[in-house]
Order: sequence, then C-alpha cells, then structure tokens
Amino acid sequence: MTAFSRTISLNSPAETQAFAAQVATTLSPGDVLLLEGSIGAGKTHFARNLIQSLLPVMEDVPSPTFTLVQVYDCPSSEIWHADLYRLSAPDEVVELGLTDAFEDAICLVEWPDRLAELAPENALTLRFELSQQEEHRVLTMSASSPKWAKKLEGIAA
Repeated sequence: MTAFSRTISLNSPAETQAFAAQVATTLSPGDVLLLEGSIGAGKTHFARNLIQSLLPVMEDVPSPTFTLVQVYDCPSSEIWHADLYRLSAPDEVVELGLTDAFEDAICLVEWPDRLAELAPENALTLRFELSQQEEHRVLTMSASSPKWAKKLEGIAA
C-alpha cells in the first residue's frame, strides 16, 4: 500500500541540487531514502548534493561504488551513503552494518533492490528516470509510511 506518491520533473542538474538540499532539511535520524534508477539517472548526483547540504564543512562526497558505504558526521546524525550495486546477496548488507544504521542514521541507498526483504518499511523510494530531454529527469517519490507526505509537504522542484 502506498500512502504517499508524487512525481516531479527535474529539468537540470542545478534543479536536482536545489531539490536535494530541500529534502535534506526534512531528514532526521532513522530516515532512509532508497534511490532507484538506471546508471546515469541521477542517484549519485542527488545523494552527493543532499549530503553536502548537511555537512557543517564542505567536503568531497565520492560515489561509494567501490567502498560500498561512506559515512559522514553531521551535527544531527551520521549520514550513511551506500551503493549496493556490487552486492550479490542481502546478507552482505548486514555485514556492512547498514541494517543497524537504518535505526539511528540518515541513510541513502543506491541500488536498493539488493536489500530484498531487508528494505525498511518506512523508507522513501526515489525513482530517477532519464527523459528524452538532455539533463532532464523524472523523479517519482513513493512510500508506504504516511510520515513522508507531511515531511515533504512544502517542497517543490
């Protein structure tokens, strides 16, 4: 059951950056964002900008493709950025400590299909899709938890 669903257009990397910064202001420990989409759809760009907007001091935010997880310390919470593309089984997620982080950190998970049954029920799914127009993305947000409708109420792309 979907309690929240919304589709928006992101017409440029700058719009995606601004949207990520807006979403960041709504997040608190225990919030999980599941970032879906093909390679090049904008998942990492969104995650990088969201993380940078929460950091007290600007720092490089690399893609965790090879490290699998990058952890950042912010005033309100740790932020875990995971890229599960190279994982082959959900038990590898547990070994990374990601399921524990779901409880008390802000988590951004690229390739969340690798979580299988370990995906948190209260997560927000963001599906990025390429468009016919260059640099344009269509973003569909959905969640079964009603908390996301309230959290994202005043945010516009």
